[in-house]
Amino acid sequence: MIEVIDLSFSYNDRPFIDMNFSVKKGEIFGFLGPSGAGKSTLQKILTGLIRSYKGNAIVNKTECKSYKDDFYENIGVDFEFPSLYEKLTGRENLKFFGSLYSKKLRDVDELLKMVGLQNDGGKKVSEYSKGMKSRLNFIKALLHNPDILFLDEPTSGLDPNNSRIMKNIIINEKEKGKTIILTTHNMVDATELCDKVAFIVDGNIKALDSPHNLIMSKGAAKIKYTFMDGKEEIRECMLGKTSEDAKLQELIMSNRILSIHSSEPTLNDIFAEVTGSVLQ
Repeated sequence: MIEVIDLSFSYNDRPFIDMNFSVKKGEIFGFLGPSGAGKSTLQKILTGLIRSYKGNAIVNKTECKSYKDDFYENIGVDFEFPSLYEKLTGRENLKFFGSLYSKKLRDVDELLKMVGLQNDGGKKVSEYSKGMKSRLNFIKALLHNPDILFLDEPTSGLDPNNSRIMKNIIINEKEKGKTIILTTHNMVDATELCDKVAFIVDGNIKALDSPHNLIMSKGAAKIKYTFMDGKEEIRECMLGKTSEDAKLQELIMSNRILSIHSSEPTLNDIFAEVTGSVLQ
């Protein structure tokens, strides 16, 4: 669905974006990186807002620098900062933006209900909280049932309950065959949602793989166990070598283990190792 080949772009004389990657149909592909890494610039290229790049950025078989009007019939965009008309109600906003497409639209009331705004559709957006605006902006991207979704921090500023609702919707859209590009600082969201993630630093991809493969390639899981030996002792060993840990085997046979826990690196740990930065 997306093919990026020798893509390069710069705002000045210094190179900025320089990358290659591809995204398959039905994948959730995550971009992770610190502020200023190039994530937003890349999103603008892939959505046709920046056309002065070199190389190829092909979205749904269309070169982004030479798209035609129907390009936007098949992509939905939810940027981090909502683009809504404050003097219109939530329902009026959806109906207006829906009128810009020629495709059959999804039911507005069903979309509002999906994100818990069924009782707020008649309110002016100026009366909405930040979280409500974020949820309305999200379903605006779903209105025309696009093949590809570009989501920028879709759970930012949401409480845990609404964050869970948004993530469930994203998973449901993937199950319908949609391709989803997700930009986020939230490593938990990226680990849970993404089929693949790309670590972006200074406009370059430093690592690209599934969250699981990235985590396991950089450090196998460990177990930590405690036991009494005059005083409480703590030891750890690699999960794949528990049979070689004589002390652990002895404690198991004598039923003397006080506690045992497994752990593995998080995606944030791997990001820090690969890029030297930490995302929260």
